[in-house]
Amino acid sequence: EVQLVESGGGLVQAGGSLRLSCAASGFTFDDHAIGWFRQAPGKEREGVSCITGSDGSTLYADSVKGRFTISSDNVKNTVYLQMNSLKPEDTAVYYCAAGDSVYGCSLYDYWGQGTQVTVSS
Repeated sequence: EVQLVESGGGLVQAGGSLRLSCAASGFTFDDHAIGWFRQAPGKEREGVSCITGSDGSTLYADSVKGRFTISSDNVKNTVYLQMNSLKPEDTAVYYCAAGDSVYGCSLYDYWGQGTQVTVSS
């Protein structure tokens, strides 16, 4: 059974940092891309970042470039999203998702349950 479990969300002041984790199981980590998405109330889901398991290539949304860093531990089958210099507009539920790496970071089959990130001003 494929599982993606996010953790690490919480309440932080603007300018602070959080590290999200996405623990994956039930599939071959190296053959997949893992993406982080977020959805704020009343807004559409937004892609934040992605990393491919095979070669570690990364992508970032313009809104988080220079502030967020995605990384993976292929031994622990875990992907991390280090979020620095957080802004109130980063407030959202953050989800991780997994898809076959042949599609790069464009198609996802599995989703986690999400973790809430709240940034106070």
